[in-house]
Amino acid sequence: MRISTSLFSGAVLAACLSVPTAALADGDAAAGAKVFKKCAACHTATEDKNKIGPTLMGIVGRPVASIEGFKYSDAMKKHAEEVPTWTEEALYTYLHDPKGVAKGTKMIFVGLKKDQDVNDVIAYLKDPSAAE
Repeated sequence: MRISTSLFSGAVLAACLSVPTAALADGDAAAGAKVFKKCAACHTATEDKNKIGPTLMGIVGRPVASIEGFKYSDAMKKHAEEVPTWTEEALYTYLHDPKGVAKGTKMIFVGLKKDQDVNDVIAYLKDPSAAE
């Protein structure tokens, strides 16, 4: 019984850990630019300036909660301790459920529910010029 429980637990853990990576696919930056319009009231991806939210220019590969002069919530600072870098996988998880990932975040956006929308936004954030 103990062995089967361990195997089951290991299989569940492996499945959970692989979901974001497996779900990541090549996105379309042009489609991502259109989806990003939902984010544009608070963020920019093409300018090095903060709005209500921090700039997202160069976010892929950047440390979490690292923009100078932006006042991050305690929830986002805590998230940065747990997930130090905005990898594609970290963005994928966060963009699906910001409030679930960083409980107490100031961000009011509920997230993107469609995997393709998330993949497209990540493609756009990686290279906004590819959307032109």
